[in-house]
Amino acid sequence: MRHWLTYPLIAHPFEPELVTREGMTRLARAAEAAGFDGIGFTDHPAPSHKWLNAGGHDALDPFVALMLVASVTERLRLIPNIVVLPYRNPFLVAKAAATLDALSDGRFVLSVATGYLRSEYRALGVDFEERNALFDEALAVVKGVWTEDEFRFDGAHFTAAGVTANPKPRQVPIWIGGNSALTRRRVAVHGDGWNPFPAPASLAATSRTVPLEGLDDLAPMLDHLWRHVDEAGRDRATIDVSFTTGLPGPATPEFDAGAHLGALDDMAAIGVTWNQVTVPGDSLAHAIEAIERYGVEVIAAGR
Repeated sequence: MRHWLTYPLIAHPFEPELVTREGMTRLARAAEAAGFDGIGFTDHPAPSHKWLNAGGHDALDPFVALMLVASVTERLRLIPNIVVLPYRNPFLVAKAAATLDALSDGRFVLSVATGYLRSEYRALGVDFEERNALFDEALAVVKGVWTEDEFRFDGAHFTAAGVTANPKPRQVPIWIGGNSALTRRRVAVHGDGWNPFPAPASLAATSRTVPLEGLDDLAPMLDHLWRHVDEAGRDRATIDVSFTTGLPGPATPEFDAGAHLGALDDMAAIGVTWNQVTVPGDSLAHAIEAIERYGVEVIAAGR
C-alpha cells in the first residue's frame, strides 16, 4: 500500500501560510520524510463565490504547485486530485504534463475527471452538457500527442493536422477519477488507475456523483471494474486504485492507528493500492504534525 495526501488547501478562506513557497516546501518535505509516496492539488480555476461560501475551498493551479513540489522533493509522486480535463485544451494539458514529467524525473501522474461545477464550466466558456464528449476527445488527444509524431486528430471539438510535440513523456500514468460506471469503463480501456471520490449521500448529491462511503460501496464497483479490465484483455495488477480508510484522521482525538492498519489490510484485499490521507488545513503546523504522526504510527508501522 502506498500513501498520498491532498495538499490541505481545503477551506475558504484559506490559511495564508499554506500559499507561500516556504509553507509548501516545509509540508512537502515533511510528507516525503514521513514516508508518504505522493501529494496532490485540487483544480478550481474559477469557482463561484456562492460555492466557496457554501463549503467549497480555494485552490492553486495544480500544475504550477506541483512543479514547486517537484523542485524541493526527490521521491514524491505528483498527482493532481484532480485535473478537470474538459476545462482545458488537451494539447496544453499534454504539454504541461510532459514538462512536469521531464523536470521531475518521471514522477508525474495525470489524474483527470469531468468535474461537476456548472458555474465553473460557464465561467471558463465550456459547455457543461458536453463534458463527457469533451473528456473522451481530450483523453484521446493527450495520449496521441504523447506517443506520435505528426499526430492527426479530427474530432467534434479538437482538430490536429500533423502535430509533433516534444519532449514526449517517458511514461505518465493516467488516473481517471469519478464514481460512475462510465468512469470505470474508461479506466478499464484507457487508464492506469482509478481515483474515485469518497462521498456520502449528501455530498454525492451536491457534486453530482454516485454515493461512495466505504468498502461496502467500493467492493461491487471494483468487481465491475475488474470485469471490464478482463474484457479489455488487460492485467489487473497494472491498474492502481486509490481510496481512503474513512476513519478519523491523525489530527483528531479519535485517531486509532491500529484501526487504520486493519482498514488498510481490508483495502488491499480488494485491490486498493493507494491510501489517501486527510490532514487539517487550519494551520501549517497542525498539518505537519498530523503528517508526522501518520508517518510514525501507520506508514512506518505497516512496513
